[in-house]
Amino acid sequence: MSLLFEFDISNEYDILSEKIIAMSNDIVMKYDKTRLNDNGRIVIPAGIRQELGLRPGDTLLLSVEGGVLKIESQQARIRRVQQSLRKFIPPDRVLSDELVTERDDEAQREMEEWLG
Repeated sequence: MSLLFEFDISNEYDILSEKIIAMSNDIVMKYDKTRLNDNGRIVIPAGIRQELGLRPGDTLLLSVEGGVLKIESQQARIRRVQQSLRKFIPPDRVLSDELVTERDDEAQREMEEWLG
């Protein structure tokens, strides 16, 4: 399940936490409605927080694309970027092992230089 969800910021809503079901081209999309308060804050409804595994204190990343506010957890973004980069790394290659080997080699060279 993707941890990306969207809020359409082009409309004003007066009803707090009203659930909306929209059907378009045989696709059913569920929306939760919330309200922007005077301080510019929104409440992410509990059902969405639970569905996405969001907890208090999580870092959220915000962007606006085509008039749509997108909110994604930092962990979800990291996982998404990692997934997109996997296509460039052969499945039998373990980058962490390579990093450890490089660090060990560097430490050995430093020790040899220090000892003379």
